[in-house]
Amino acid sequence: MGIFSSISNAIFGSDEDEAPAAAAPAADTPAPAPAAKPARASITADELAARIGNIPGADKLNWQTSIVDLMKLVRIDPSYANRKELAIEMGNADYSGTAEDNIALHKTVLAKMAEEGGIVPDDLKG
Repeated sequence: MGIFSSISNAIFGSDEDEAPAAAAPAADTPAPAPAAKPARASITADELAARIGNIPGADKLNWQTSIVDLMKLVRIDPSYANRKELAIEMGNADYSGTAEDNIALHKTVLAKMAEEGGIVPDDLKG
């Protein structure tokens, strides 16, 4: 699982959290094809901010503008290595850890989360 997936799952819950446990089919019964999971609707940046703001401890961190604090809030190590990995997942292979890079990474992560409504696209799964 990638860093973006971890952040998204911490805020929206994972697909496994939402999938009901299915009873195991009998040995001689073929397993039915899995039903397609309906995609969540995209949410606005304000709705995303409200959801993140409800996480315990959000009032003590500057998660609204800091990628480090956002990662701390969802209990992900905000080390340079993890931020670089996240930046690469978001399409920035030139991430150097500068303040400008961190601001851009934060904006990209929140925009992608709002766009995807918490669903991580296949191209971002690690």
